[in-house]
Amino acid sequence: MFSPSTSWDLVPNNSNFLVVLLVLSSCVTATVIGYDGSMMNGLNILPSYTAYFELTTTTLALNTSSVWLGAFVASVVFAKVPDYIGRRPAMFWASVLTLLAAVVQAAAQNVAMFVVGRILIGFGTGCSSIAAPVYLAETLPLRWRGWGLGIVYDFWYVGGLIAAGVTYGTARMDSTWAWRLPSALQGLFTILCILIVPFIPESPRWLADHGRHDECLRAIAKTYAHGRTDDPTVLAQYREIVDLIAAERERERLATKVVLRDMVLHPPTRKRILLGISVSVIAMLSGNNIISYYLGTMLNNAGITSSTTQLQINVILNAFCLVCSLVGTWVADRAGRKSIAIGSTVLLTVFLFLVGGLTKAFGTSSNTAGIYSTVAMIFLFQGSYSAAWTPMASLYPPEVMNYSMRSLGMGVCTAFMEALGLFSVWVFPFALEAIGWKTFMINGAWDFLELAFVVLCWVETKGLTLEEIDEVFDPDFHGDLRLEAGKKGTIEGTPVDAKDASAEVAVAKA
Repeated sequence: MFSPSTSWDLVPNNSNFLVVLLVLSSCVTATVIGYDGSMMNGLNILPSYTAYFELTTTTLALNTSSVWLGAFVASVVFAKVPDYIGRRPAMFWASVLTLLAAVVQAAAQNVAMFVVGRILIGFGTGCSSIAAPVYLAETLPLRWRGWGLGIVYDFWYVGGLIAAGVTYGTARMDSTWAWRLPSALQGLFTILCILIVPFIPESPRWLADHGRHDECLRAIAKTYAHGRTDDPTVLAQYREIVDLIAAERERERLATKVVLRDMVLHPPTRKRILLGISVSVIAMLSGNNIISYYLGTMLNNAGITSSTTQLQINVILNAFCLVCSLVGTWVADRAGRKSIAIGSTVLLTVFLFLVGGLTKAFGTSSNTAGIYSTVAMIFLFQGSYSAAWTPMASLYPPEVMNYSMRSLGMGVCTAFMEALGLFSVWVFPFALEAIGWKTFMINGAWDFLELAFVVLCWVETKGLTLEEIDEVFDPDFHGDLRLEAGKKGTIEGTPVDAKDASAEVAVAKA
């Protein structure tokens, strides 16, 4: 639990049950972040919270956005840590820090203490946002990877739904516990990860990279074939992983390159990182952060001023988005990542323009039908966003990156995501106060650029192993690799027949 070592007696042999544990351990991050967004939505509506801290527009933005500052710092300093200590210990220590930070936030006596607590929560969740998707992408069997990675950020709305219900319930309290209790409960989800970590294996690709090939084989066997190390699927996947990682290390040694330099100078690597960053940009700047953190202000502008009604809408909206994200995850593994990303972006752009137009038309009126039409468009916008960009945040970036850059690349993507999150969550309350409905129109115009990038630049990854995705980006390197493997005929001392290995990979994919 505290080191890269795995207690193999604790890891279950039932592969299906182990897959559930893998996904649950990684879902904690999104649950905490989703809880945070919905909780702050609720707290910003609660009079007991706003009165206690005597919030102005500036302190409202500071309290809300400070979590993104901590996450940004984590993305810079933690990016390579999972490569050094392992994916499992990285997730464990990130969860411990998040748990302690929730205590500080709940005990806050002033704005400064509350902000410190939220910065620490952001740091913990930022560390988890790097380690968890990397771990899942490298550990889940191919048949579960799309669903497992996609569902990680679907749990954003599980946390959001819980927070919406909690803040709706505590709104009736007359004391500061109306906001302290929701703040404290934010740390409970991380306990789940802390409890699960001893029962899951380390990433087989990390083990292979550190020369622990026996453990790599056991990890694959546990997740693919109920612990059977002689299973053809297990052997095929083992050979593919060990061969590619050995070749990557040799290429880096001969070229005397570092990954950061590759991200700028090596075209395939540069394309991978740009695609990963594009997910961060779209996930943060599509207009969703207005609803995720400032639903109360948005509803005020739309003409709904009752705090009770706003809290009820917050609960229903999170439940609706959870359903949409689960459906989107299912579709993404069948229709493909690029197809659902395009469809979602088209719809959310249309609905965001409608939110702006209806807010302008009915925001200051008493027309009930017009006001609730605005609410309907808010739901349709958030549902369209959730169907693709909630699962895509944890699914696409780790898929398009190869092993040598995956942890650092996720750190770069997380840095962009947190910086843009900080920017949007800080700016939107001022924009809503200054220009109101025009905020949605400006954001809608930006969404057209996001759509164009996905259509023109994205690469489909559905149905491919991580090693096959790597070949899509760098076919020349893999051509050389196959030639070299044909000459050597062995991988780490294991006899390899080219035809048999190809047949086994086909079995693995099936």
